[in-house]
Amino acid sequence: MAGAALALLGLAAAVRPTIFSQTTGGLWEVSRGNEFRRSVCVPDPVVLAQFEHLRANCARDIVRDQQRRAEIHYTCAGGAFGQSTVDLITPRALRIETQGISGNAPFHYVLQARRVGNC
Repeated sequence: MAGAALALLGLAAAVRPTIFSQTTGGLWEVSRGNEFRRSVCVPDPVVLAQFEHLRANCARDIVRDQQRRAEIHYTCAGGAFGQSTVDLITPRALRIETQGISGNAPFHYVLQARRVGNC
């Protein structure tokens, strides 16, 4: 029984939105208009959905999973949380609309993410 439960946990951990099966980890350039540009190395681009809490340990729930769009809700330690809608433009380009609470204050913005190479 315990072995079956561990197997199911392993499957649940492996569940990812469909769009992220078309992308790969690596060096991503993330920008918000002309006001912000940052390069980040991510092993799995699904973490870009929680960009405001990129380095935090967060639990993610997939709310919507379509071929070219995913909606992800996440909660982090300390009461931080967010929700993001990620659109697949190409396997190397994503549009991320994200909102939530960070540092006890609300945030809401749109990011463009572009894979520029390996880490």
